[in-house]
Amino acid sequence: MSHWSCEGGVCRLVEDDEPLKIGVLLSGSGTNLQAIIDRIADGSLNAEIALVVSSRPGVKGIERAQAAGLPVLVMEKSEYVADAEAADAKIAAALTEAGCEYVIMAGYMRMVRTPLLEAFPNRIVNLHPALLPSFKGAHAIQDAFDYGAKVTGVTVHFADDKYDCGPIIAQRALPVEEGWTVDELEEHIHAIEHELYPEVIGWLAAGRVRVAEDGRVSIA
Repeated sequence: MSHWSCEGGVCRLVEDDEPLKIGVLLSGSGTNLQAIIDRIADGSLNAEIALVVSSRPGVKGIERAQAAGLPVLVMEKSEYVADAEAADAKIAAALTEAGCEYVIMAGYMRMVRTPLLEAFPNRIVNLHPALLPSFKGAHAIQDAFDYGAKVTGVTVHFADDKYDCGPIIAQRALPVEEGWTVDELEEHIHAIEHELYPEVIGWLAAGRVRVAEDGRVSIA
C-alpha cells in the first residue's frame, strides 16, 4: 500500500504499510467519525486518526473520540467570532504538529479558511449529503426532499474557499422511493456516507487519488 507523506510542505508517495495519518473536523454527533473509527478497528481501513477537532464543546462527537482514546482539540465559538483566520491557523498548527497528512471534514459546519487551505492544499476532504452541484448548503437533505428529487445521494470532494465546491472525488446516487419521509431519506443518506467516506479515505491511504491542473480528480 502507498500513501502521500507530507512534511515541511513537501509531499512524497510512500510505498509501505504505514497508516495514513488523518485529522477529523466535526461539529456535532460524529457518526461519520465513528464509521471511520470502526473501519480502522476492524482492519479494513489503513489509517490513524491523529487528532479530532470539534468546533463546539459538549457535542457527541467529542465523546466518541474520547471513548476511542483519540486526542481532541475543542474550539469555542468565541474564537471563530473574534478572528476566524486565527482560529483556522490554530487548527492548522495543531493538525500539523499531530502529523496529519489529510484533513477529513465530518459534519464540520464551518468554512475552512486560508491558513488551513494553505497548510493542506488539496488535502482537506469534505462530505456533502447531496449530489453536488445540486442542493448545496446546510439543509441539503431537507431541500432535496422538499424539491421532490427522485434521485439524490452523497458527494465526497476536496474543500476550497467556497461552500460545497472544490474537486469532486466520488459520488454515490440514491433513488428516492415513494412514500419516504424526510427522516427515512436522511437515514439512507447517512448509511451511504458511512460506507463511502471510509472507502474514499482508503483510496487516499493507497495513494490512488490525483487532482489534475484542470481540477478534475482521477482515481488510479
